[in-house]
Amino acid sequence: MTAIDNDLNGRDLGLTSYSDVPHTDTPQKAKDFTSDQEVRWCPGCGDYVILATVRSFLPELGIRKENLMFVSGIGCSSRFPYYLDAYGIHSIHGRAPAIATGLAVTRPDLSVWVVTGDGDALSIGGNHLIHALRRNVNITILLFNNRIYGLTKGQYSPTSEVGKVTKSTPMGSVDHPFNALSLALGAEASFVARAIDSDRAGLTEVLRAAAAHRGASFVEILQDCPIFNDGSFDVLRKADAEQRLIRLVHGEPIRFGADGEFCVVRKGFGLAVGRSDEFAHTDIVVHDAYSDDPEYAYLLSRLSDQDLNHVVTGIFRSADRQTYDDGVRAQLAAARERKPIGPDALQNLLTGRETWTVR
Repeated sequence: MTAIDNDLNGRDLGLTSYSDVPHTDTPQKAKDFTSDQEVRWCPGCGDYVILATVRSFLPELGIRKENLMFVSGIGCSSRFPYYLDAYGIHSIHGRAPAIATGLAVTRPDLSVWVVTGDGDALSIGGNHLIHALRRNVNITILLFNNRIYGLTKGQYSPTSEVGKVTKSTPMGSVDHPFNALSLALGAEASFVARAIDSDRAGLTEVLRAAAAHRGASFVEILQDCPIFNDGSFDVLRKADAEQRLIRLVHGEPIRFGADGEFCVVRKGFGLAVGRSDEFAHTDIVVHDAYSDDPEYAYLLSRLSDQDLNHVVTGIFRSADRQTYDDGVRAQLAAARERKPIGPDALQNLLTGRETWTVR
Protein backbone atom coordinates (compact mmCIF):
# COMPACT_ATOMS: atom_id res chain seq x y z
CA MET A 1 0.00 0.00 0.00
CA THR A 2 1.13 3.55 -0.69
CA ALA A 3 0.27 7.12 0.18
CA ILE A 4 -2.65 7.20 -2.26
CA ASP A 5 -4.58 4.45 -0.46
CA ASN A 6 -6.75 7.09 1.21
CA ASP A 7 -8.04 10.38 -0.11
CA LEU A 8 -7.99 13.55 1.94
CA ASN A 9 -11.35 12.65 3.47
CA GLY A 10 -10.19 9.30 4.83
CA ARG A 11 -12.13 7.17 2.35
CA ASP A 12 -10.41 3.86 1.66
CA LEU A 13 -9.52 3.74 -2.02
CA GLY A 14 -7.77 0.38 -1.89
CA LEU A 15 -5.36 1.06 -4.74
CA THR A 16 -7.40 -1.40 -6.81
CA SER A 17 -6.36 0.30 -10.01
CA TYR A 18 -2.86 -1.08 -9.71
CA SER A 19 -3.41 -4.31 -7.80
CA ASP A 20 -1.82 -6.29 -10.64
CA VAL A 21 1.00 -3.84 -11.32
CA PRO A 22 4.39 -4.79 -9.85
CA HIS A 23 5.60 -2.40 -7.16
CA THR A 24 9.06 -1.62 -5.91
CA ASP A 25 10.32 -1.35 -2.34
CA THR A 26 13.07 1.02 -3.46
CA PRO A 27 12.29 4.66 -2.57
CA GLN A 28 11.82 6.82 -5.67
CA LYS A 29 12.21 10.53 -6.30
CA ALA A 30 11.07 12.95 -9.00
CA LYS A 31 14.51 12.83 -10.63
CA ASP A 32 14.08 9.08 -11.15
CA PHE A 33 11.28 9.88 -13.61
CA THR A 34 13.12 12.71 -15.38
CA SER A 35 14.42 11.79 -18.83
CA ASP A 36 17.56 13.15 -20.50
CA GLN A 37 15.51 14.89 -23.22
CA GLU A 38 15.51 18.68 -23.51
CA VAL A 39 12.06 20.06 -22.68
CA ARG A 40 10.92 22.05 -25.72
CA TRP A 41 7.82 23.88 -24.68
CA CYS A 42 7.56 27.64 -24.95
CA PRO A 43 8.68 29.61 -21.88
CA GLY A 44 5.76 30.14 -19.54
CA CYS A 45 3.72 27.22 -20.86
CA GLY A 46 1.49 25.57 -18.27
CA ASP A 47 2.78 22.18 -19.41
CA TYR A 48 5.95 22.75 -17.35
CA VAL A 49 4.00 22.89 -14.10
CA ILE A 50 1.97 19.79 -15.01
CA LEU A 51 5.14 17.88 -15.89
CA ALA A 52 6.82 18.85 -12.60
CA THR A 53 3.70 17.86 -10.66
CA VAL A 54 3.44 14.47 -12.35
CA ARG A 55 7.15 13.78 -11.83
CA SER A 56 6.80 14.60 -8.14
CA PHE A 57 3.65 12.51 -7.81
CA LEU A 58 4.78 9.31 -9.56
CA PRO A 59 7.09 8.19 -6.72
CA GLU A 60 4.02 7.99 -4.46
CA LEU A 61 2.64 5.19 -6.62
CA GLY A 62 5.63 2.99 -5.87
CA ILE A 63 5.35 1.43 -9.34
CA ARG A 64 8.40 0.25 -11.20
CA LYS A 65 9.29 2.52 -14.10
CA GLU A 66 9.12 -0.39 -16.54
CA ASN A 67 5.46 -0.88 -15.59
CA LEU A 68 4.44 2.69 -16.37
CA MET A 69 3.15 3.52 -19.85
CA PHE A 70 2.28 7.02 -21.08
CA VAL A 71 0.48 7.24 -24.42
CA SER A 72 -0.03 10.55 -26.20
CA GLY A 73 -1.51 11.73 -29.47
CA ILE A 74 -0.44 14.86 -31.36
CA GLY A 75 -0.08 18.36 -29.95
CA CYS A 76 2.07 20.31 -27.51
CA SER A 77 0.85 18.19 -24.60
CA SER A 78 1.69 15.03 -26.50
CA ARG A 79 5.43 15.58 -26.13
CA PHE A 80 4.93 14.51 -22.52
CA PRO A 81 6.27 10.93 -22.89
CA TYR A 82 9.65 12.26 -24.06
CA TYR A 83 10.19 14.04 -20.77
CA LEU A 84 9.46 11.11 -18.46
CA ASP A 85 11.91 8.30 -17.76
CA ALA A 86 9.28 5.60 -18.27
CA TYR A 87 7.84 3.76 -21.24
CA GLY A 88 5.80 5.90 -23.61
CA ILE A 89 4.25 6.06 -27.05
CA HIS A 90 3.90 9.27 -29.07
CA SER A 91 1.05 7.92 -31.16
CA ILE A 92 -1.38 9.06 -33.87
CA HIS A 93 -3.51 12.19 -33.77
CA GLY A 94 -6.55 11.52 -31.59
CA ARG A 95 -5.94 7.78 -31.29
CA ALA A 96 -4.18 7.61 -27.94
CA PRO A 97 -7.28 6.23 -26.09
CA ALA A 98 -7.59 3.40 -28.63
CA ILE A 99 -3.95 2.42 -28.27
CA ALA A 100 -4.18 2.69 -24.49
CA THR A 101 -7.24 0.42 -24.54
CA GLY A 102 -5.25 -2.32 -26.26
CA LEU A 103 -2.47 -2.00 -23.70
CA ALA A 104 -4.85 -2.06 -20.73
CA VAL A 105 -6.63 -5.18 -22.00
CA THR A 106 -3.53 -7.19 -22.88
CA ARG A 107 -1.15 -5.98 -20.16
CA PRO A 108 -2.77 -5.85 -16.71
CA ASP A 109 0.73 -5.45 -15.28
CA LEU A 110 0.95 -1.92 -16.73
CA SER A 111 -0.24 1.39 -15.32
CA VAL A 112 -1.53 3.06 -18.50
CA TRP A 113 -1.87 6.84 -18.81
CA VAL A 114 -3.09 8.98 -21.71
CA VAL A 115 -1.85 12.54 -22.17
CA THR A 116 -3.84 14.60 -24.65
CA GLY A 117 -5.08 18.11 -25.41
CA ASP A 118 -8.39 19.77 -26.16
CA GLY A 119 -7.79 19.58 -29.90
CA ASP A 120 -6.33 16.08 -29.97
CA ALA A 121 -8.99 14.55 -27.69
CA LEU A 122 -12.14 16.50 -28.50
CA SER A 123 -11.83 17.03 -32.26
CA ILE A 124 -10.28 14.25 -34.32
CA GLY A 125 -10.08 11.99 -31.25
CA GLY A 126 -13.56 12.63 -29.87
CA ASN A 127 -14.94 9.26 -30.96
CA HIS A 128 -12.08 7.31 -29.36
CA LEU A 129 -12.35 9.33 -26.16
CA ILE A 130 -16.06 8.79 -25.53
CA HIS A 131 -15.86 5.06 -26.20
CA ALA A 132 -12.88 4.59 -23.87
CA LEU A 133 -14.90 6.38 -21.19
CA ARG A 134 -18.18 4.52 -21.71
CA ARG A 135 -16.35 1.18 -21.74
CA ASN A 136 -14.63 2.14 -18.51
CA VAL A 137 -11.19 1.03 -19.66
CA ASN A 138 -8.70 0.99 -16.79
CA ILE A 139 -6.65 4.01 -17.94
CA THR A 140 -5.98 7.49 -16.59
CA ILE A 141 -6.61 10.30 -19.11
CA LEU A 142 -5.06 13.74 -18.58
CA LEU A 143 -6.60 16.31 -20.92
CA PHE A 144 -4.65 19.59 -21.11
CA ASN A 145 -7.13 22.32 -22.02
CA ASN A 146 -5.70 25.66 -23.19
CA ARG A 147 -8.68 26.43 -25.47
CA ILE A 148 -6.48 26.83 -28.56
CA TYR A 149 -4.47 24.83 -31.12
CA GLY A 150 -0.94 25.62 -30.00
CA LEU A 151 1.23 23.25 -32.02
CA THR A 152 -0.30 24.35 -35.33
CA LYS A 153 0.07 28.01 -34.37
CA GLY A 154 -3.15 29.37 -32.99
CA GLN A 155 -6.35 28.11 -34.60
CA TYR A 156 -9.51 27.88 -32.49
CA SER A 157 -10.20 24.55 -30.78
CA PRO A 158 -13.34 22.66 -29.68
CA THR A 159 -13.14 24.43 -26.29
CA SER A 160 -12.53 27.98 -27.56
CA GLU A 161 -15.19 30.39 -26.38
CA VAL A 162 -17.80 31.88 -28.71
CA GLY A 163 -16.42 34.96 -30.46
CA LYS A 164 -12.80 33.85 -30.13
CA VAL A 165 -10.68 35.62 -32.75
CA THR A 166 -7.93 33.35 -34.07
CA LYS A 167 -6.09 32.72 -37.34
CA SER A 168 -8.87 30.39 -38.45
CA THR A 169 -11.71 32.55 -37.07
CA PRO A 170 -10.71 36.15 -37.92
CA MET A 171 -14.27 37.39 -37.30
CA GLY A 172 -14.72 35.34 -34.15
CA SER A 173 -15.74 31.74 -33.61
CA VAL A 174 -19.43 30.95 -34.02
CA ASP A 175 -19.01 27.44 -32.60
CA HIS A 176 -20.46 26.61 -29.19
CA PRO A 177 -17.56 25.05 -27.23
CA PHE A 178 -17.50 21.69 -25.53
CA ASN A 179 -17.69 21.53 -21.77
CA ALA A 180 -15.13 18.73 -21.46
CA LEU A 181 -16.43 17.43 -18.13
CA SER A 182 -20.05 17.44 -19.31
CA LEU A 183 -18.95 15.43 -22.33
CA ALA A 184 -17.09 12.90 -20.16
CA LEU A 185 -20.03 12.54 -17.78
CA GLY A 186 -22.41 12.19 -20.70
CA ALA A 187 -20.28 9.25 -21.83
CA GLU A 188 -20.77 7.84 -18.29
CA ALA A 189 -17.14 8.12 -17.24
CA SER A 190 -16.73 6.56 -13.80
CA PHE A 191 -14.16 9.13 -12.59
CA VAL A 192 -14.19 12.79 -13.59
CA ALA A 193 -12.18 15.67 -12.12
CA ARG A 194 -10.76 19.10 -12.98
CA ALA A 195 -7.68 20.99 -11.83
CA ILE A 196 -5.77 24.15 -12.75
CA ASP A 197 -2.10 24.01 -13.75
CA SER A 198 -1.05 26.69 -11.23
CA ASP A 199 -2.79 24.92 -8.32
CA ARG A 200 -0.15 22.28 -7.69
CA ALA A 201 -1.71 21.03 -4.46
CA GLY A 202 -5.14 20.68 -6.07
CA LEU A 203 -3.69 18.96 -9.12
CA THR A 204 -1.75 16.48 -6.98
CA GLU A 205 -4.87 15.68 -4.95
CA VAL A 206 -6.82 14.95 -8.13
CA LEU A 207 -4.00 12.82 -9.56
CA ARG A 208 -3.90 10.73 -6.38
CA ALA A 209 -7.60 9.95 -6.62
CA ALA A 210 -7.47 9.34 -10.38
CA ALA A 211 -4.59 6.91 -10.00
CA ALA A 212 -6.38 5.02 -7.24
CA HIS A 213 -9.58 4.65 -9.24
CA ARG A 214 -10.14 1.37 -11.08
CA GLY A 215 -11.62 2.27 -14.44
CA ALA A 216 -11.44 5.21 -16.83
CA SER A 217 -10.23 8.29 -14.95
CA PHE A 218 -10.73 11.58 -16.80
CA VAL A 219 -8.90 14.67 -15.53
CA GLU A 220 -9.23 18.03 -17.28
CA ILE A 221 -6.33 20.40 -16.52
CA LEU A 222 -6.85 24.06 -17.39
CA GLN A 223 -3.51 25.45 -18.55
CA ASP A 224 -2.09 28.50 -20.21
CA CYS A 225 -0.66 28.85 -23.72
CA PRO A 226 1.48 32.01 -23.40
CA ILE A 227 2.03 32.37 -27.15
CA PHE A 228 -1.34 31.88 -28.82
CA ASN A 229 -3.84 32.24 -25.96
CA ASP A 230 -1.98 34.10 -23.25
CA GLY A 231 -3.91 34.90 -20.10
CA SER A 232 -6.90 32.74 -21.01
CA PHE A 233 -7.29 31.63 -17.38
CA ASP A 234 -5.78 34.66 -15.61
CA VAL A 235 -9.07 35.50 -13.91
CA LEU A 236 -8.72 32.25 -11.98
CA ARG A 237 -5.36 33.38 -10.59
CA LYS A 238 -6.20 36.95 -9.55
CA ALA A 239 -7.04 38.25 -6.09
CA ASP A 240 -10.78 37.85 -6.61
CA ALA A 241 -10.47 34.32 -8.00
CA GLU A 242 -12.09 32.91 -4.84
CA GLN A 243 -15.39 34.36 -6.05
CA ARG A 244 -15.11 32.26 -9.20
CA LEU A 245 -13.49 29.02 -8.07
CA ILE A 246 -15.80 26.40 -6.61
CA ARG A 247 -13.58 23.78 -4.97
CA LEU A 248 -15.26 20.46 -4.26
CA VAL A 249 -14.56 18.52 -1.06
CA HIS A 250 -16.38 15.24 -0.51
CA GLY A 251 -18.81 15.38 2.41
CA GLU A 252 -18.58 19.16 2.78
CA PRO A 253 -21.18 21.84 1.92
CA ILE A 254 -20.26 23.53 -1.35
CA ARG A 255 -19.28 27.05 -0.27
CA PHE A 256 -16.79 29.35 -1.92
CA GLY A 257 -15.54 32.90 -1.79
CA ALA A 258 -12.94 34.45 0.50
CA ASP A 259 -15.21 33.90 3.52
CA GLY A 260 -17.55 31.27 2.12
CA GLU A 261 -20.08 33.96 1.22
CA PHE A 262 -21.27 32.04 -1.86
CA CYS A 263 -22.77 28.59 -2.10
CA VAL A 264 -24.36 26.00 -4.41
CA VAL A 265 -28.02 25.15 -3.89
CA ARG A 266 -30.72 23.11 -5.60
CA LYS A 267 -32.86 25.05 -8.06
CA GLY A 268 -35.70 23.13 -9.65
CA PHE A 269 -34.13 20.18 -11.43
CA GLY A 270 -30.68 21.77 -11.46
CA LEU A 271 -28.07 23.55 -9.34
CA ALA A 272 -27.46 27.25 -8.94
CA VAL A 273 -25.04 29.65 -7.24
CA GLY A 274 -26.32 31.94 -4.51
CA ARG A 275 -25.26 33.93 -1.47
CA SER A 276 -24.80 31.83 1.65
CA ASP A 277 -26.60 34.34 3.89
CA GLU A 278 -29.74 34.02 1.78
CA PHE A 279 -30.14 30.28 2.33
CA ALA A 280 -30.50 27.97 5.30
CA HIS A 281 -27.54 25.73 5.99
CA THR A 282 -29.67 22.72 5.08
CA ASP A 283 -30.35 24.19 1.62
CA ILE A 284 -26.66 24.16 0.66
CA VAL A 285 -25.62 21.13 -1.37
CA VAL A 286 -23.27 18.71 0.39
CA HIS A 287 -20.86 17.28 -2.14
CA ASP A 288 -20.99 13.53 -2.73
CA ALA A 289 -18.17 12.51 -5.06
CA TYR A 290 -19.05 8.84 -4.72
CA SER A 291 -22.69 9.02 -5.76
CA ASP A 292 -23.75 6.41 -8.31
CA ASP A 293 -26.04 9.01 -9.86
CA PRO A 294 -24.21 10.63 -12.82
CA GLU A 295 -26.83 13.38 -13.09
CA TYR A 296 -25.59 15.14 -9.94
CA ALA A 297 -22.02 15.32 -11.24
CA TYR A 298 -23.35 16.50 -14.62
CA LEU A 299 -25.26 19.33 -12.97
CA LEU A 300 -22.07 20.38 -11.20
CA SER A 301 -20.23 20.47 -14.53
CA ARG A 302 -22.88 22.84 -15.92
CA LEU A 303 -22.03 25.45 -13.27
CA SER A 304 -18.82 26.16 -15.19
CA ASP A 305 -19.26 28.48 -18.15
CA GLN A 306 -17.09 29.68 -21.01
CA ASP A 307 -16.82 33.17 -19.49
CA LEU A 308 -15.21 31.64 -16.36
CA ASN A 309 -17.62 33.42 -14.04
CA HIS A 310 -17.65 30.15 -12.11
CA VAL A 311 -15.26 27.22 -12.48
CA VAL A 312 -15.71 24.04 -10.46
CA THR A 313 -12.56 22.09 -9.56
CA GLY A 314 -11.86 18.85 -7.73
CA ILE A 315 -13.42 15.41 -7.99
CA PHE A 316 -16.89 15.46 -9.54
CA ARG A 317 -17.52 11.72 -9.64
CA SER A 318 -15.80 8.51 -8.54
CA ALA A 319 -18.12 5.53 -9.07
CA ASP A 320 -17.50 1.78 -9.07
CA ARG A 321 -18.27 -0.05 -12.31
CA GLN A 322 -16.83 -3.11 -14.03
CA THR A 323 -13.94 -2.22 -16.30
CA TYR A 324 -13.82 -3.18 -19.94
CA ASP A 325 -10.47 -4.92 -19.63
CA ASP A 326 -11.61 -7.03 -16.66
CA GLY A 327 -14.67 -8.08 -18.65
CA VAL A 328 -12.65 -9.06 -21.72
CA ARG A 329 -10.15 -11.06 -19.70
CA ALA A 330 -12.98 -12.83 -17.83
CA GLN A 331 -14.54 -13.88 -21.15
CA LEU A 332 -11.22 -15.20 -22.42
CA ALA A 333 -10.68 -17.19 -19.24
CA ALA A 334 -14.20 -18.63 -19.47
CA ALA A 335 -13.73 -19.56 -23.13
CA ARG A 336 -10.47 -21.37 -22.39
CA GLU A 337 -12.10 -23.25 -19.53
CA ARG A 338 -15.03 -24.45 -21.65
CA LYS A 339 -12.98 -25.54 -24.63
CA PRO A 340 -9.18 -25.53 -24.57
CA ILE A 341 -7.64 -23.87 -27.58
CA GLY A 342 -5.78 -26.50 -29.59
CA PRO A 343 -3.34 -26.21 -32.51
CA ASP A 344 -6.16 -26.68 -35.05
CA ALA A 345 -8.49 -24.07 -33.51
CA LEU A 346 -7.67 -21.30 -36.01
CA GLN A 347 -7.91 -23.61 -39.03
CA ASN A 348 -11.25 -24.99 -37.84
CA LEU A 349 -12.50 -21.43 -37.43
CA LEU A 350 -11.48 -20.51 -40.99
CA THR A 351 -12.82 -23.63 -42.71
CA GLY A 352 -15.74 -24.49 -40.43
CA ARG A 353 -19.36 -23.43 -40.49
CA GLU A 354 -20.35 -19.86 -41.18
CA THR A 355 -22.65 -19.70 -38.15
CA TRP A 356 -21.96 -20.36 -34.46
CA THR A 357 -24.06 -20.96 -31.41
CA VAL A 358 -23.00 -18.95 -28.38
CA ARG A 359 -23.86 -20.62 -25.08
